[in-house]
Amino acid sequence: MNIENQVLGLTRLSDYIKAFLSKNSENYNENDVDFELLIKKSEIENPWFTVENQKFALQQWADLLTEENINNWLQEYSISKISKRVGLILAGNIPMVGFHDVISVVLSNHIPVIKLSSKDRYMIPFLLKKWNEFSDGNVPFEFVERLENFDAVIATGSNNTARYLEYYFKNHLHIIRKNRTSVAVIKGDETEDELKLLAEDIFRYFGLGCRNVTRLLIPQDYVIDRIFESFIGFQDIINHNKYANNYDYNRAVYLLNQEKFWDNNFVMLKEDDKLFSPLSVINFSRYSSLDEVKDFIAENEENIQCVVAKEQLGLDSVALGEAQNPGLSTYADNVDTMKFLSVI
Repeated sequence: MNIENQVLGLTRLSDYIKAFLSKNSENYNENDVDFELLIKKSEIENPWFTVENQKFALQQWADLLTEENINNWLQEYSISKISKRVGLILAGNIPMVGFHDVISVVLSNHIPVIKLSSKDRYMIPFLLKKWNEFSDGNVPFEFVERLENFDAVIATGSNNTARYLEYYFKNHLHIIRKNRTSVAVIKGDETEDELKLLAEDIFRYFGLGCRNVTRLLIPQDYVIDRIFESFIGFQDIINHNKYANNYDYNRAVYLLNQEKFWDNNFVMLKEDDKLFSPLSVINFSRYSSLDEVKDFIAENEENIQCVVAKEQLGLDSVALGEAQNPGLSTYADNVDTMKFLSVI
């Protein structure tokens, strides 16, 4: 096994990304230019992957992949002694969302057989090749158009796709992930700065990630304008054509149906019990007691990725502003990928 070499390679990859992100374009070398062009190519092919959001994702990975973080994560698991081929069907809703699965498979002493999302075709191959280079060629991986010859599979898709995948892979060891979203619970005494952090949880990646907050639970007498005021820092989001199209469409539907909603010209708030909301819309409901909040979370547990709230509420939650900063031991759908990989 080459785990130590692979871990070292990941830390070198982290340093490489940090060095690139810290530079001004005037100071780019040839490799930096190639990296920047790849980011721009990704944005051209998938306009949701803006340069800003891709660089945000890269920074999160660079900060996460320290030797201490990786070793603390791995020490909780037994590493497989026999290498298996693990098929990965990656999502493409936000930049590099499948990279955690790839890292998990490699560091479990397995071989990732990767089917990329058509929406995210460039960055993961680039990072994998760099990781392999920094690990002296000790990082195995394959890219395929169709999964064949594999021992287990990890796949991510919509709820409809997941039903198909469950059937298709029923005779294989598998993890099949479905749609999830995240909720935020407002205590009522949040400061202006704390509410601005919540805006990051809502608007980062245009709200397309499973860790983006699409549903708010607010106290019964809470003044809704306070939330709108905290969103102002993201008002330029409406200048993004695809986001604006969603906003215009959903606003028109609500107006035609004479539905009540609050609007600040770039996002809408709608009092609605639904957990999932359309893009550019945030659903909210009011609560009278914390028991109501706990009941709602329990009833929707299978569809909630994370809960954002102040620690004082005593919920199993992440802090405001931290939804898009998961650790290595934070798993999609709350299914322990590394535990699964250790026993296949």
